[in-house]
Amino acid sequence: MAFIAALVAGIIICTIDVVFFRKNKKISSTIFTTIADIAVSILTAITISDIYYKCSDGSSFFPLSSHPSYFPFIFFAVTLLSGFIWIFLSASINSVLYCRPEDEKTKKKFVLKIVSLIFTALGTAALTGTLWGKETFGDLSPDQMIINIFSPTEGTSDDIMNSLWTGPVFRTVAVTIFASIFIFSTKELFYKNRNKEKKIFSSLAKKITNLVLSLALLIGGCTFGIVQFDLITLLKMYVIDESFIEDNYVHPEDIKLQFPEKKRNLIHIYLESMENSYASTDMGGYMEENLIKPLTDLAEEGYVFSNNPDGLGGPVATTGCTWSVAAMVNMNGGIPMKVTTGGNQYGAADNFMPGAITLGDILESQGYEQSLMFGASAKFGGLNFFYESHGKYNILDYNAAKEKGWIPKNYQVWWGYEDDKLYEYAKDELTRLHGTGKPFCFIMETADTHFPDGYVGPNTPTPRDSQYANVIAYSASETVKFVRWIQEQPFYENTTIVLIGDHLSMDTKFFENFSEDYLRTTFNLILNPAPSVGEIPEEKLHNRWWYNADMFPTILAGLGVKIEGDRLALGTNLFSDTPTLFEEHGGEKGWNLISKKYKYKSDFYNENILKGNNEPFDTKNVTEY
Repeated sequence: MAFIAALVAGIIICTIDVVFFRKNKKISSTIFTTIADIAVSILTAITISDIYYKCSDGSSFFPLSSHPSYFPFIFFAVTLLSGFIWIFLSASINSVLYCRPEDEKTKKKFVLKIVSLIFTALGTAALTGTLWGKETFGDLSPDQMIINIFSPTEGTSDDIMNSLWTGPVFRTVAVTIFASIFIFSTKELFYKNRNKEKKIFSSLAKKITNLVLSLALLIGGCTFGIVQFDLITLLKMYVIDESFIEDNYVHPEDIKLQFPEKKRNLIHIYLESMENSYASTDMGGYMEENLIKPLTDLAEEGYVFSNNPDGLGGPVATTGCTWSVAAMVNMNGGIPMKVTTGGNQYGAADNFMPGAITLGDILESQGYEQSLMFGASAKFGGLNFFYESHGKYNILDYNAAKEKGWIPKNYQVWWGYEDDKLYEYAKDELTRLHGTGKPFCFIMETADTHFPDGYVGPNTPTPRDSQYANVIAYSASETVKFVRWIQEQPFYENTTIVLIGDHLSMDTKFFENFSEDYLRTTFNLILNPAPSVGEIPEEKLHNRWWYNADMFPTILAGLGVKIEGDRLALGTNLFSDTPTLFEEHGGEKGWNLISKKYKYKSDFYNENILKGNNEPFDTKNVTEY
């Protein structure tokens, strides 16, 4: 189909060439011109396309079956453009087309040229930025895009930042410079045939054409971005008020909480982009090989809450919880991370949801020693502000590792330092926490499985063709080794471990052949919960419709805390008989409904969560048993 489209483009090109630019109209000459125009146009288009694919993602123009269904239209346009350039150059060489300088009066009228250049730059930036965003982040939600734009970006992986500079920034600059050659050209185009000369492209016509084309590029680029990033929904986030959060929010200070007299420790491990899809199909995954076998074997020893009737499953992706920072906010505070409306920028001290009560706030009130460990900078997305103001966590991130001498000052791989080091430092910190004699909460997040393609360290086996598959498999095995170490420590008997993928992977290439009917979910596992949880019947573990916010009360219950009503904030204790908000509203139907409601503005959220004084958790309703 692509070659048929290219052939049509070639016929259009040769027709224009023969009718307007060729002096020799003999049949033999016309046949030669036709063959040459079609061949040059198509071969040039193939070369350009092949170079583009090799530079963008390392793929190739062939086979054609590897391209999306709309590719013939793109190839038609590239062939047509290649053909126009070819016949223009040919006509110029044969003196059929030639240029002459504009008159002096026309040269000075450059306002339209400036406007055209600005439109071209903005339109190109919108187009290339959208393409880069979709290629890099996949289905980037509008709330995630806006929140990330206005949040601290320190600690972002060099690979992502490099792709930003080599992608949309470079392309925008290149196109703008190339366009400026034509926009600021002081030549007029003339056409000569049978010794008759005619001005076919005057200075005014050129300015108008440049303006129209640049305006079309601006409108097209912006429209493309609006559609791809669903920015109409973003507008609704600022305009349409939805009362769902206010109607269902359960303030933690209003609920009776009963802690066991002997407080349990918590180890909460966020596994970057760890999905159930990495498992084999017989277990509910999507792979022929079970890439995460060590994790699925470990899951036999604990509790997995699955959305499927059997096999693996987990929380479903929902508005306001589909990236790392948002996932942590959901699981610690039981609330989605929504677009700010002036009351909070997420990136300033004492200003990260100052009205929220989180897991860290509650555990701090019970005397817990709390630490947070990343191989990246905790300043990314303002996470340091969140954890410092909600639980006074000891922040042990990439910057702290340099300050403490764990790594050299100039050391940096991937997002900071690799997971192999992270696990070793985590062992030291857990040993220290246990030595304090206090109950402790230790939170950490891995990073090697982050997109694009993951990080291959010196210890990572690479038996598979897919780099990402190799990284996933190694990450799963190293996580389980770390858990096995924990289970050998003296504090394990009184420690609950939570393993969970923070969000779905954004590595678009790895999932490009996935069926749209397959529902991707993140891996989850709770090991060694408190005895008060008791025996959990199978029906509580399967056919569950839940999301990250439900982990807030579930983790507390796993620590042996008895929660009046089994709901905190917008989350539900999954160990209990109480249905989640999704289940209460119809399961999958409830998921779709509530996800939509979370997209809209909430005055309650703006006034009660995004504003406040970071007051300590009021323990008036907290008792012991």
